[in-house]
Amino acid sequence: MFHYKRSQTLLGGAFTTTELVFHAIVRSIRARHSNAVIAILMNIVQMIVVATFFYFLMSLMGRFGAAKIRGDFILYILSGIFLYLTHVKSVSAVLSVGSGNNPMTLHSPMNMMVMLLATALGAFYTQLVSILVILFVYSVAVAPLEIQEPGGAFGMLVLAWFTGCSVGMIFLALKPWFPNTVTTLSNLYRRMNMVFSGKMFVANALGGLMLGMFAWNPLFHVIDQCRGFVFRNYFPRNTNWEYALWVGIILLMIGLMAEFYTRKRVSNSWEARR
Repeated sequence: MFHYKRSQTLLGGAFTTTELVFHAIVRSIRARHSNAVIAILMNIVQMIVVATFFYFLMSLMGRFGAAKIRGDFILYILSGIFLYLTHVKSVSAVLSVGSGNNPMTLHSPMNMMVMLLATALGAFYTQLVSILVILFVYSVAVAPLEIQEPGGAFGMLVLAWFTGCSVGMIFLALKPWFPNTVTTLSNLYRRMNMVFSGKMFVANALGGLMLGMFAWNPLFHVIDQCRGFVFRNYFPRNTNWEYALWVGIILLMIGLMAEFYTRKRVSNSWEARR
């Protein structure tokens, strides 16, 4: 097949890549619904349903862990639910990109890295808009919300998204080799984070034995640190955000190298194993 390659400057290539990422982000957002607004509204409804479920669950449990924080109980729940959903949705979004033989990558200048970046940013955009809308409506309609350090809380949201993308990269690289196993492991990982993310309690309320069961999870550190930024009178002593950052970087590097290795060897015939 004849192929014409147009030479570009570094700046022109950057603009072309940015345009590709933008259109791919729009496509990823509209994957759930043809109307982007409806897709975001569906995500908002899902967040509200999950938050409502955990509100009644924690109320029945006697608000264990929340007693350590003298603040808005709704904000306590939302600070955990928002980061948890951002993390697990990032894992699912990156995992759903597909392997190196994805039909979208066959059309130049589209490539796998552009698709990964667009999918990850699309997931973050959807979550961020949904969070801002929920916080705005609650603050106006119910009660004013006070966040002690909004910049730090936003940083933890970004870190939850980043670690989710890193975990998703590991699953994505392994999926062509072990499709059924990876699907099972990814579902298990998301289910485990229902408990081990620590969104229902704070690290300061846990003893040494219990803390060891949760400390492996970077999302647990991120959520606990986020509550330190959100609430004035909570100081997380048993977690640190640097651990989550380094785990995310290491997993991302391993995932990118494994994805590069897989992409060089993946074949359409592998689809028959699924």
